[in-house]
Amino acid sequence: MRENDLLEKEEIFSKVLRAGRRTYFFDVRATKADDYYITVTESKKFTEEDGSFHFKKHKIYLYKEDFAAFKDILDEMTSYVLNHKGEEVISERHQKDFKKEYFTDKSEEAESKPLGSYTDIDFDDI
Repeated sequence: MRENDLLEKEEIFSKVLRAGRRTYFFDVRATKADDYYITVTESKKFTEEDGSFHFKKHKIYLYKEDFAAFKDILDEMTSYVLNHKGEEVISERHQKDFKKEYFTDKSEEAESKPLGSYTDIDFDDI
């Protein structure tokens, strides 16, 4: 095993955030000079039709000299999203197993019906 591989596996401090199909790993690691840096890894689970699954991983390396600017931009970007779109996760509506639990009025109920639930009407019937 190369020395670099061994250093990559040496974790000083770690946290895990599980978020549905995604898991985020935050790790503090040490350089050869024994300085610290952070890796953030996103691991996403994909299930195949036959039931087997695999993970796709993406990793970023964040070094101390970039911490302040990175944090400032991340804070700015997250505030922007929350201020403009709120905390509701809109993408859940588009998942095939999403079911709205309540309706606030009849027009909202009509808008949310699946296309196949309407009765076909021929213009000759009117």
